[in-house]
Amino acid sequence: MMLSTEFCLVMGQINPVVGDIAGNVKKIIKAAIHARDELNADLVVFPELTLTGYPPEDLLLRAGLIKRVNKGLRKLKKKIRNVAVLVGHPSGTVREDLYNAASLIADGECLATYYKQCLPNYSVFDEKRYFVEGKEACVVDYKNIKFGITICEDIWFPEPVAQAADSGAEIILNLNASPFRQGKWQLRESEVKQRVLETGLPIVYVNQVGGQDELVFDGCSFALANNGEKIAHAAAWQQDLSPIKITRNSKQTLSLQGELAHKETELAMVYQALVAGLSDYIEKNHFPSVVIGLSGGIDSALTLALAVDAIGSDRVKTVMMPSRYTAQISLDDAQEMAKRLNVDHSVIEIDALFDQFLETLADQFAGKAVGTAEENIQARCRGVILMAISNKTGAMVLSTGNKSEMAVGYSTLYGDMAGGFSPLKDVYKTLVYQLCEYRNNLSEIIPKRIITRPPSAELAPNQLDQDSLPPYEVLDLLLEQYVAEDWCFEDMVSAGSDPEVVARVIKMVDRNEYKRRQAPPGIRITNRAFGRDRRYPITSGYKVDSTID
Repeated sequence: MMLSTEFCLVMGQINPVVGDIAGNVKKIIKAAIHARDELNADLVVFPELTLTGYPPEDLLLRAGLIKRVNKGLRKLKKKIRNVAVLVGHPSGTVREDLYNAASLIADGECLATYYKQCLPNYSVFDEKRYFVEGKEACVVDYKNIKFGITICEDIWFPEPVAQAADSGAEIILNLNASPFRQGKWQLRESEVKQRVLETGLPIVYVNQVGGQDELVFDGCSFALANNGEKIAHAAAWQQDLSPIKITRNSKQTLSLQGELAHKETELAMVYQALVAGLSDYIEKNHFPSVVIGLSGGIDSALTLALAVDAIGSDRVKTVMMPSRYTAQISLDDAQEMAKRLNVDHSVIEIDALFDQFLETLADQFAGKAVGTAEENIQARCRGVILMAISNKTGAMVLSTGNKSEMAVGYSTLYGDMAGGFSPLKDVYKTLVYQLCEYRNNLSEIIPKRIITRPPSAELAPNQLDQDSLPPYEVLDLLLEQYVAEDWCFEDMVSAGSDPEVVARVIKMVDRNEYKRRQAPPGIRITNRAFGRDRRYPITSGYKVDSTID
């Protein structure tokens, strides 16, 4: 059957807020009307669980949420005219037959509803906790095009798309809430292309954008023609309405035409992921500003750069808190970076506080050598100062530790770990350096000496990180193997690493689980982040299986 006119499908890449049903419905209506009036859209496809945002987690166990969703669907039917929308939403009854669904709404009616068949239950996903699986394909004929509807994980398996094709679909629409991690967009495109080649059908893949707690969504919605060629690609990290023109060719198959947005480098994607995740955590939780302990070191420097890029210099405050062990160049470099970024910067010395603690604890510490306890007191003095500023001003404290430190416990509970959010929580130290160089290539805001100096916590005389840890390039490789890839001791040694170093690193990772459990949330950018992505017991008898003790 010929199309009477050219059909315009729009990829509605939006940034929903989890739980804000009314606000998300307003976003859908606004986007749909704009797409209709400015782009001549016939159909706007929105992301997975558009109405609730993703992931709604245990909000899905509240019957009140489903009532609000149903009210939102009724409002969409009432308010949207002369353009169709495909929206994701939960459907059914809590704890009994709740589905991850998508409904096609046009001119006051729901023309079709599809139930997601493949429910992810790994990594950061817990969908089997909330939903039951759908069983049937959903193909809806709208304006003489037969659309097959699928949702996110469905596209990673052959069966749902094949089922839709067998039911007469001419084009597959796939609604997504696919979180960013390094290399993820290449995997998406590769897998979707495989489904295209299996069925010979074009696929439109619509993803959400924005941050949600530890997860961040890059957007990067795209469409592939029936030969696997990419014909449309939405911008990364932006809300976007991307039109795709659909016509029939002489063989009566659908022909798609769209635009390809600029593709970012992997390093740029990671930096922008951190900015987007930090920005949305601040804005969606309504923090007026942030405060950072600026040490003159590379981690706090990168955290400051991210914060300014996320919310602007006028909403960022930095505090330098020197002790007797702080080098003058640390003071100078912190001052210089704060000046370059035009942020409110203060210097508050902690020696008087430190001395008071030592005096108060003199009897308890008598006869014991100076060591970690004294170092941690300094870090906790700083944590108290930052949290006091936060309490008084409403500014959220950003902790500045990186993944390498978090993994091995090279951090102080209630000290440098204090804060409401940890932007670098999933960023290895070696990547911290790369990101600083990347940001300086855009504009040189981080003093070069901060990048080139050997890192130090400056909690003891002439202290360097490498006095307590393996070189970061060695440490990060071992952490990637043990934390991300679940390698065992024997495999790590067989790959060429020093057995004593491997055993030491594994023991440090294992015994510091209790610290990580108390750490603030941070942005997930790897395939195995600490937090909801990696769930290990604090109390465990599972130890390194080796003869090295």
